Amino acid sequence: MISKEEINAALGKGLTQEQLDALHNARVAVVGLGGLGSNIAVALTRLGIAQLYLYDFDRVELSNLNRQYYFLDDIGHYKADALVKHLLRINPYATLHSQVVKVNQENIPALLGDCDIICEALDDASSKAMLVSTVLSTWSDKKIIAGSGIAGFGKAEEITSKKIRKNLYLCGDGSSDFHDLPLCGARVALCAMQQALLAARIILDLEEN
Repeated sequence: MISKEEINAALGKGLTQEQLDALHNARVAVVGLGGLGSNIAVALTRLGIAQLYLYDFDRVELSNLNRQYYFLDDIGHYKADALVKHLLRINPYATLHSQVVKVNQENIPALLGDCDIICEALDDASSKAMLVSTVLSTWSDKKIIAGSGIAGFGKAEEITSKKIRKNLYLCGDGSSDFHDLPLCGARVALCAMQQALLAARIILDLEEN
């Protein structure tokens, strides 16, 4: 069995001990475990972030496999359960708080209260807006990284990340809509990687305040 120390050294190769500790101790939530969320969680785990809070109410479907981090034997299982299995194959020592739950205004304080950074990865525009507004109005210190505009086969450079206002960041092209365009797994993953990278930059104090 590979030890916890060996895993941490592999995941944090090239980082200082201070950086390793910052990533290891950060508490990051991923709300929605579809195309964005499942890939965000995988990237965060590979970055050495060992405390993840994962929330989704849906089950894996065959149509998800073109862009989401699931496999044929996951079909029919809850995403919140299936993803944990895959993340533990990367880091068996990670602390994963995973729940099959639909996040709403009423349960946000309980579900996200312990988190430092929240990655928004929901499909529905109204749900996205609800999560962002509730987090920003409830806490003054938590950072939220939202995703918007990931559909179609647009160029990679159109997927960007930027700070919108205090504690709010946005990744994506900000305009493309999956109701009008197909969802390309590669482009969805680009946005997910931007969100994960931004979370790491915030944790490592590389982003301007």
